[in-house]
Amino acid sequence: MTALAPLDARTLGTLDEHFKAGDAHRLAMNAVTASGIANVARNYDRSRLLQRRFSVTVDNGEVTNQRCSGRCWLFSSLNVARFVAKRSLNLKEFEFSQNYAMYYDKLERINYFLHDVAGLVRAGEPNDSRLMQHLLADAMGDGGQWTMAMNVYRKYGAVPKDLFPETESSKNTGEMNIQLRSMLHTAVAHMYEDGADLESVVAEALEAGHRMLTIHLGEPPKSFDWEWTDKDDTFHRVGEITPVDFWKRYVDAGLEDYVCLVDDPRREHPKGKKIGIEHLGNVADGQATEYLNVPNAFMKQCAREILSEQGIPVWFGCDCHPMMDRQNGAWATDLFEYGRVYDVDFDLDKEQRVRFGDSAMNHAMAFVGVDVADDQKTTRRWRVENSWGDAVADKGYFTMSDDWFTQYVYEVAVPKSMLPEEYRKALDEPAIMLPAWDPMGALA
Repeated sequence: MTALAPLDARTLGTLDEHFKAGDAHRLAMNAVTASGIANVARNYDRSRLLQRRFSVTVDNGEVTNQRCSGRCWLFSSLNVARFVAKRSLNLKEFEFSQNYAMYYDKLERINYFLHDVAGLVRAGEPNDSRLMQHLLADAMGDGGQWTMAMNVYRKYGAVPKDLFPETESSKNTGEMNIQLRSMLHTAVAHMYEDGADLESVVAEALEAGHRMLTIHLGEPPKSFDWEWTDKDDTFHRVGEITPVDFWKRYVDAGLEDYVCLVDDPRREHPKGKKIGIEHLGNVADGQATEYLNVPNAFMKQCAREILSEQGIPVWFGCDCHPMMDRQNGAWATDLFEYGRVYDVDFDLDKEQRVRFGDSAMNHAMAFVGVDVADDQKTTRRWRVENSWGDAVADKGYFTMSDDWFTQYVYEVAVPKSMLPEEYRKALDEPAIMLPAWDPMGALA
């Protein structure tokens, strides 16, 4: 192994000299130390010229707030569903219980993890292997994506938020997740003990997980009396209904049959083929976590057509952090001029960012508007419903430039009926399976 070069006095002196030799470096230091990098690097012209008007807009009402949790994928999928439910129920405002969805996602994910790991232990997987260490480190996070959300709604349905409201732990999941993760780590350690009864370990840990979740989140309703007054002041009473029947009756847009499209920019992964991630899922008997790899332009086309022709929001996953003005609610690839401030050339393209760990999907939201050029095909910018509350952006709604979509949007959920024949055939073919730690397995 080549010896590592230390930072000696001569090298440090040279670095100091080069910094002081550039007048712009000291100006940048003075500005950034006083005002912060975002304020100094913000591209004034791009920021003021990014229009907030759209040729197509879907009104989804007041934005939701995921608080200190990583439930964006549940919030955003339920934001799509609530638009459909509001239309079915003739309501101006309505919100599903995200706590209910998280409860069953985590319970199912505990079961999935325990059985998955038990199978690996039974097969002789070393406890210090890359796979086992990845699964242990990733256990019981909040993240997920569209297929995983639909697995929950298909099996457990949904309930109105006021019937299973937020708790301290649902609004701030950190401590609960730490305790759940520790319980799962303990169970895995017991699985590796000599003569361990794996089935007993799994059963005991599943019961413990159920108990812990119920303590933190409450006991979810199995049925409830449903009545409401619509926006025309007409009272309705249905009577007792189960969460599954509630979902089937009022979210009647076929969301469970949507397909996840992804833009994996790496050249070795061909477009028009399915991608799967090993050991990634939540509901053991649910749909596999698989994506159809397509060009980014096709994802845009589908999103535009859903908004323009069907008039409902579109769920998507992206890397939300680059070039984001959170307070003003904007994304554009040139919104900040970091390179000019630092005198550094940030020249990675999308493929390189994915390949070298610089970018991956980490947040899910819903498109609720698009500005289309006069040719009725070219998309110019997008209106985004976020789940960070109404104190930021345009009462919680963000504006995304079309070039930012190209660079940082990775996943869109669309109806299977929108796919051309060649893509539909690809859905019936076996997926190209990627390892559990692949960046395409990153969860929003």
